[in-house]
Amino acid sequence: MRSRPRSGGALPAERPDALPDAARALLARFVEYLASERRLARLSVDAYEHDVSRLLRLAGDAPLAGLTPVDIRRFAGRLHGQGLDGRTIARLLSAWRSFFRWLVRERLSDANPALGVKPPKSGKRLPKVLSPDEAAQLLDGGTPETPADLRDLAMLELLYSSGLRRAELVSLDLGDVRAADALVRVTGKGSRTREVPVGRQALVAIDAWLKVRPQMARPDCPALFVGARGGRISDRVVATRVDRWAKRRGLGQHLHPHMLRHSFASHVLQSSGDLRAVQEMLGHASIATTQVYTHLDFQYLAKAYDAAHPRARMGKGGK
Repeated sequence: MRSRPRSGGALPAERPDALPDAARALLARFVEYLASERRLARLSVDAYEHDVSRLLRLAGDAPLAGLTPVDIRRFAGRLHGQGLDGRTIARLLSAWRSFFRWLVRERLSDANPALGVKPPKSGKRLPKVLSPDEAAQLLDGGTPETPADLRDLAMLELLYSSGLRRAELVSLDLGDVRAADALVRVTGKGSRTREVPVGRQALVAIDAWLKVRPQMARPDCPALFVGARGGRISDRVVATRVDRWAKRRGLGQHLHPHMLRHSFASHVLQSSGDLRAVQEMLGHASIATTQVYTHLDFQYLAKAYDAAHPRARMGKGGK
């Protein structure tokens, strides 16, 4: 799922430019490999760079080719002791395995010491979602007054209507939305392309935005959504505008684009019960990734049962 957490705990973010020259040069080669050969999205490349920077900082002057699984476990234990949770360390270990795999391929190491190293266990954390009422509060009511407002509403409607990642939204071009078929063509992780349905309200919002888009866009810009300078809107601006819109609508919580993706998946699953369809719309390679939303669905159903069923109330309050 749309970027990974950066710090994941109390530690400050690692800066690649603070590394020794040799480590920084090696990291730059790895980043180039991710971008040019694996063709990962920029946000994914940035996340790998951040995570491998942390490894290089932990390794210090120790030769990477000489690191062992014991060293990797020690690094993970140190991070855990400094406040990182199991999920964040699992993500770091995954990035480190990819990095060592690349080192072996480049004949800079003979083995991958991160293989088989497991993160500390942590409680299962479900993604935060908006309730259907909160989604309606976010998207309904009020009239956009400026071209930027019309753009923001179109972005919000599309994120919630089709469950797009933020990077997928940013990469959309004008021809990717087929209003006649109510579909949007999305390029997701690993450059995989999929088509996702678009809801009626999202199509209305996109049409309203397209009518004023020439007021903001440079004539040669193919992007569906543009920023203040007329070029393709940035990931950062999307996140800022989404959160600002939520505050204007009185939601009273920080809203990020990925929460709209989670909300889309949870609400579609609540209505349809079709896990496979949700997997395809989200672009998950494995249905195991999508199954987290079955837990969210159960929470929703359990809450409704507790609120409505008289026997449920009796069981909690007495006889």
